[in-house]
Amino acid sequence: MSLAYLAQEAATPEKFKGFGAIGYGLAAIGPGIGVGIVVGKAIEGIARQPELQGTIRTNMFLGIAFTEALALIGLVAGFIF
Repeated sequence: MSLAYLAQEAATPEKFKGFGAIGYGLAAIGPGIGVGIVVGKAIEGIARQPELQGTIRTNMFLGIAFTEALALIGLVAGFIF
């Protein structure tokens, strides 16, 4: 398939209506896994050193915020494309 053909087919939105939702669903998989890893490692760290609970929790929330930013980028990309 040539690039011109794909561009012409993409210009007809009725053929590709459901791909935005599928794209966002795929884009949400990575951040979902990332948040699970961040929270799991934070719990593990708190269990190992309970005296650093406040610092670990703060870093956990920062990690979750940065990871969730990827999901928002995926949502915006779905609307743009």
